[in-house]
Amino acid sequence: MSNDAPRLPVVGHPPAPAPAPLDLTEVELEDGIRRLKAERNAVILAHYYQESEIQDLADFVGDSLQLSQAAAKTQADVIAFCGVHFMAETAKILNPTKIVVVPDLEAGCSLADGCPAPVFARWLEGYPGHTVISYINCSAEVKALSDVICTSSNAVKIVKALGDQKIVFAPDRYLGAFVQKQSGRDDLVLWQGTCIVHESFSERRLLELMAKHPDAEVIAHPECPESILRHAAHVASTSGLITYAKDSPKQTFIVATEAGILHKMAAEAPGKTLIPAPPADDSCACNLCPHMRRNTLEKLYLCLRDLAPQIDVPEPIRVRALAPIQRMLEMSV
Repeated sequence: MSNDAPRLPVVGHPPAPAPAPLDLTEVELEDGIRRLKAERNAVILAHYYQESEIQDLADFVGDSLQLSQAAAKTQADVIAFCGVHFMAETAKILNPTKIVVVPDLEAGCSLADGCPAPVFARWLEGYPGHTVISYINCSAEVKALSDVICTSSNAVKIVKALGDQKIVFAPDRYLGAFVQKQSGRDDLVLWQGTCIVHESFSERRLLELMAKHPDAEVIAHPECPESILRHAAHVASTSGLITYAKDSPKQTFIVATEAGILHKMAAEAPGKTLIPAPPADDSCACNLCPHMRRNTLEKLYLCLRDLAPQIDVPEPIRVRALAPIQRMLEMSV
């Protein structure tokens, strides 16, 4: 079920003063990060969409669900979160007494920025009696307005578990459409948000690539539009795509998600050919998330050195947002 939810422009986080650049080699930065991590009793969490050198330094690399689970379990004093803003907020919500730092405070998300909490709250007034399921790609304030959080790994499972309850699903309309199809719930009310990376893939160019590689299987993230998903042999979260590529007897895959996943996928499925799905505009690197790419080794070193920028979530919002996140974790066991 579609609706008239506004598609809002993406807004960024307030810019922070840039620290002075460091005169360090990549090896020196990596050694410094390891040293600072030990001194701070820190853990480095990184999403699959991070640059390969950050993934290689991280203590844990995963998708949103795996990273939430790792954040909930960590015994570290400091969490350095290499991802985007909403991911670090989730870590802080789960760990209010720990220091959570990010390499770049401006690493946002088009889905989170396209669903401002005040607008979302007013929109929800039109759907009384609905259970609000929010994709984890949203702000702490939107999580606080939700009944349960989901990720691409567990969204279908959570919707099915809620039976015939009336449901609002936000903010990704393409993930919502996929969940509708997989759960048989065509009555979901969908907020009309999208991911700037996953909506950039071109069906025409995908078909051309498939013709060049007739033995390849298309695998795709459910944030992609249906025009891409209908060609996929397998649709799954980032961790699910990696597992599928590893376990499948197929040797060649066209991968329709953010291209940062290919680093971990190549390590888990050695010898297999991995081809990134093409965006509509071949003049840009549109299959790379510009927000994820704001994080660099130098910024990671600086955030561990200075313990800044830190993520803070006001306690009333944190408490309200914690309940739907915990409900998700309980339903994901």
